Amino acid sequence: MKAIAQATKELVEQRDTRLNPPGASESDLKKLTLTNIYNQRPAWLDNAHKKLDAAVFAAYGWPVDLNDDDILARLLALNLERAGQS
Repeated sequence: MKAIAQATKELVEQRDTRLNPPGASESDLKKLTLTNIYNQRPAWLDNAHKKLDAAVFAAYGWPVDLNDDDILARLLALNLERAGQS
């Protein structure tokens, strides 16, 4: 869980730094939005999310190379198990 918290903290700090850079004008700040950052998906953001994903996968004991369908299947299985429907 500490790895997840650390990866999350780093992601938020990196985003905040880029959303509120020192010396940015008011017009620049209006263009700096989460939507714009995620639409551009710069390498630093992609890497931060990969690090967070890896920490979450490790917490579940999952391999890091799962595709979206595998992730959804595993999450569904966990939810059904917790609901007593496995």
